[in-house]
Amino acid sequence: MSKRFTAGAVATVAVLALTAAGLGVPASAAPSISRTFTVVAEDGVAADTAVAAIRAAGGTVVSRSDEVGMFQVTADRADFAARVSAAPTLIAAAEQKAIGRKPKLDRVEQEHLTAASVAAGTAARRGATMDPLDEKLWGLDMIRADKARKIEPGDRRVTVGVLDTGVDASNPDIAPNFNWALSRNFAPDRTDIDGETCEVPSCLDPVGTDDGGHGTHVAGTIGAAANGFGLSGVAPNVSLVELKGGQDSGYFFLDPVVNALIHAGRSGIDVVNMSFYVDPWLYNCTANPADSPEAQAEQRAIIKAMKRALEFAHNKGVTLVGALGNNNEDLGAPRTDVTSPDYGANPYPRPIDNESCWDLPTEGPHVIGVSSVGPSGKKSDFSNYGTEQISVAAPGGWFRDGFGTDTFRTDANMILSSYPKHVLQEEGSVDEDGNIVAGFEESVFKQCKANGECGYYTYLQGTSMASPHAAGVAALIVSRYGKTQGRAGFGMSPDLVEQHLYRTAAEHACPEPRLQQYRNEGRDETYDAYCAGGVNFNGFYGYGIVDAYAAVKTPLKSNARP
Repeated sequence: MSKRFTAGAVATVAVLALTAAGLGVPASAAPSISRTFTVVAEDGVAADTAVAAIRAAGGTVVSRSDEVGMFQVTADRADFAARVSAAPTLIAAAEQKAIGRKPKLDRVEQEHLTAASVAAGTAARRGATMDPLDEKLWGLDMIRADKARKIEPGDRRVTVGVLDTGVDASNPDIAPNFNWALSRNFAPDRTDIDGETCEVPSCLDPVGTDDGGHGTHVAGTIGAAANGFGLSGVAPNVSLVELKGGQDSGYFFLDPVVNALIHAGRSGIDVVNMSFYVDPWLYNCTANPADSPEAQAEQRAIIKAMKRALEFAHNKGVTLVGALGNNNEDLGAPRTDVTSPDYGANPYPRPIDNESCWDLPTEGPHVIGVSSVGPSGKKSDFSNYGTEQISVAAPGGWFRDGFGTDTFRTDANMILSSYPKHVLQEEGSVDEDGNIVAGFEESVFKQCKANGECGYYTYLQGTSMASPHAAGVAALIVSRYGKTQGRAGFGMSPDLVEQHLYRTAAEHACPEPRLQQYRNEGRDETYDAYCAGGVNFNGFYGYGIVDAYAAVKTPLKSNARP
């Protein structure tokens, strides 16, 4: 996840934290400066009833998402959150507040920039290709996407939502497939976490921009155009839709994520990729004894809103694909959480009860959870796993793959994809003139057209990079087997997409020994991972590694209906 980018990196944050006001605050408490909250209603409560309860508690509704019973509210009462918690029709009021500063580098996704490489580079992994940099895309080879496109390169009517930090539509590989009409920005910049000043007066970056980079990388893997330039994606002819739900800094707040999912459902988007987790909690628990009553209420609100949003999108025909996370743990037997909350108060140890705690969105309803493998096919050391939540595996990269060979600890073990020039300049790998800085020639690539238009590309790793490979295959399935639907639409039941994705994945047995250790790769015992299950389904690979060629060549089951 991202930054955190759980699925490409370890984490992404949802900014909602309950106010510290306790239930004992008197109703006559003095007003304070107006603050913004997200309020979530109880199940079955009509939107107008919830609005009335919010007003009675002293809040003003600024915007509402009736589909999931979520409301953005301003209030100047110091006891507003306590009054909401006491209202029988409302779950909780989560205050939107600062959570920290923009992180410099993601420790998982950009490991190659924080650790010295043993080898400077590697030879090309592919033969004759359609685009110049495709020779470096071992992931396309692994899932046979190069063969799949000869049968089905993707249908322009099929839309893939990139719920992420944005998408740089100026990249020559993204531009041909970018859907301007459906793209939206749901995450205004916040100067307290994204930078000292906003790039535009409204703080709402224009569609087609990405000041984080993560979303552009994901988009390229899904659907970079096969245009003889740069590189190509898994589904090079589908339409890419920007759903900016993440901050430039890599944090993902509840409101933008939920509203992006609602938009996806309303707009008829076919597939949505989610390479992140919603903070501030690595795991959201209904009643963790280690948490305060206020923190418990906040987490219940996040759980409820996210599950409703995922259900809404699925019921509207959206296939949901999510990164499994980069915390190198079995999601069915989670370790004690020592990283939450990741803003505000200092984190503290939280024993995690698997029955009442969720890593969202990957553990939410209808989400296809994707683990990461390296070029060797071995589970990436950082990748989460486990029979409870895994669905499939996909190439996510692994810098430390190839122990004992000249590919060990090389950038080319990771996933190459599109990236914004200005983000590379901020990170120091591209200079102000747009040239690659010495020392980065093996990790950053620049391709230019005759007219001077240039695209930039870099390596990242993580389940954030694995998930878009699976999302691309899902898009190919819709392209191949989708049907014209009501109101001149085009699509396919997400249940059918999921079924076909699993049925055509390349089965992969657990390794022997089943307890995998990564000592040769420099990892301690906390990275040890046990692979449970059989050939058909197991904790490392789920139903197998996604296979684009099999997905478009294998007919749907005769009793299946799009």
